[in-house]
Amino acid sequence: MRLDKYLADMGVGSRSDIKKAIRKCKVTVNGEVVRDAGENVPEGAVITFFDEEIVYQKYQYYMMNKPAGVISASEDRHQETVVDLIRDDAFGGQTRRDLFPVGRLDKDTEGLLLITNDGQMAHRLLAPKHHIDKVYYAVVTGTVLEEDAEKFKRGIRFDEHLTAMPAKLEILSTGKTVKELADKLQLSFDPERFERVRLSGAGFVGAEGPADITDETVCSEVKVVIQEGKFHQIKKMIRALPGDKDVLYLKRMSMGDIELDESLAPGEYRSLTEDEMETLAKSCGNED
Repeated sequence: MRLDKYLADMGVGSRSDIKKAIRKCKVTVNGEVVRDAGENVPEGAVITFFDEEIVYQKYQYYMMNKPAGVISASEDRHQETVVDLIRDDAFGGQTRRDLFPVGRLDKDTEGLLLITNDGQMAHRLLAPKHHIDKVYYAVVTGTVLEEDAEKFKRGIRFDEHLTAMPAKLEILSTGKTVKELADKLQLSFDPERFERVRLSGAGFVGAEGPADITDETVCSEVKVVIQEGKFHQIKKMIRALPGDKDVLYLKRMSMGDIELDESLAPGEYRSLTEDEMETLAKSCGNED
């Protein structure tokens, strides 16, 4: 592998940054100063960049507790992305260029998001044929009934031409008001944003959310389990239920057997553990 690719893959900087560092004699291979960015890196070589050893990792895997207000993308000119939040100290605060989120969470949805540069793993994890459960906690306006759960179980039609695969809707609580749930929701919501949106009546999920939300709006807490990931799918499935129901708050709790580390505050991330990597491999299975 070329030296400049090695370093660029590890996120130390752009190819231009790397060439500048080489001209300044700030890059070494096995203790020798390098003067050619195209030099081939031998297997097992020790590489330093500004006196910091850079160990090559072909693939990286992160778990993030995605915060509301950040989009699930690798880059965007106008909005902050989940990859923008990745700042691995091992690489001098630089973001590895080939990272991407595994699937997507809506901008206002929180919770578990895996970020990697392993495209094959991401494909297997997202493919419906692998039947990977994605579990969400949601707060929904109105009273969710067992009849609603049956509709999910059969496969609810949520768009003119789309019917969801059979899904699970588990009722956790009903009859609580927004006021009663406020403390619980504020554990995840920025208090100022929560109060501003609540008082505006716009709903916690933004412009597309429910209107006329007050402290006395009756809500239900539910767990939703799906194996698909279509655009706004859970919100659309809830809206397809009778009774003008809508999603106020949505958080992904797990994908397959990988569960969100609840010690991660919104916006925080960490590398997957070895046990989680083994679990992930088992969840994905082998490509047919």
